[in-house]
Amino acid sequence: MDPIVFKLDMIQTLALAAVVLFAGYAIRRRVAILDRYNIPAAVVGGFLFAAGALGLRLAGWVIFQFDSSLQAPLMIAFFTTIGLGANMKLLKIGGPQVLLFWVLATVLAIIQDGVGVLLTKVLGVHPFLGLIAGSVTMTGGHGTGAAFGKLMEDQYAFSGAVTLAMAAATFGLVSGGLIGGPVATALIKRWNPKHESSAIDSKDQAIASEYETLDHEIDIEPPGEAPTAFRMLKIITIILVAMWIGSLLSGWIGRYFTLPAYIGAMITAAVICNTAQGFKLKIEQRVVDDIGTVALSLFLSMALMSLNGFHQPGYVILQ
Repeated sequence: MDPIVFKLDMIQTLALAAVVLFAGYAIRRRVAILDRYNIPAAVVGGFLFAAGALGLRLAGWVIFQFDSSLQAPLMIAFFTTIGLGANMKLLKIGGPQVLLFWVLATVLAIIQDGVGVLLTKVLGVHPFLGLIAGSVTMTGGHGTGAAFGKLMEDQYAFSGAVTLAMAAATFGLVSGGLIGGPVATALIKRWNPKHESSAIDSKDQAIASEYETLDHEIDIEPPGEAPTAFRMLKIITIILVAMWIGSLLSGWIGRYFTLPAYIGAMITAAVICNTAQGFKLKIEQRVVDDIGTVALSLFLSMALMSLNGFHQPGYVILQ
């Protein structure tokens, strides 16, 4: 008996991703350990669905086929919201600490890639695996992993790179939740910098004040419009315009450098953010953050639920 094939179009795939996402929220509320270690609902729901779909496929009963056309736009939309949060005043308030964090993050990313590539030599697998399991996913996460994975597939013919990136990023996410929380708690209890509390409080207050200022600049809101709906529509329009201009910018940059598709949108969004602030125009950062959360959650849910069994010489993963 041939398996039943469920072929979902673009809208049906997005709808299922949303259902799977909320299933993840429901499961996380009922399983305390998942909530305690901040495992994202998209990861919970997406992986459970992928595991169930894989079981049905291996049993020869049901095969799911998804149209993931919206996956890339959702990822780009999320990174665009990151660009809209790149406020120069906030960076100046951070001062030397921001520079120190950037230097440390850069050094650790290089170490991750170095260790990853060395391990591929020991294990006798492709060096790209070391990069995928290095800073691409351990620092960049699912979005960067998907972007560079697609790059490796399209330009370097490394089959299954996106799948490997999603698996590695999820492993890093789970490991970070299981290890990072307890370790951070232990370090805070050990060092407990009470003597620096006044300086920290002062800087936190400055950042909070600047964050509030971003939401209280001049706004041009037409009379009679519902404030929440108008603000949401305004931010969505800004994001879409940034993605539009960003796609053109990425195309131009791509002639000279190999970068993920979202870089152009991020740069454009950052320019819009700082230009708007210079003219005292209002971009509600909380609305930007909310839209970014929605885009990222749906992206992760869609990416994870569509994983299938995949085999490569030397490893078995989900695709």
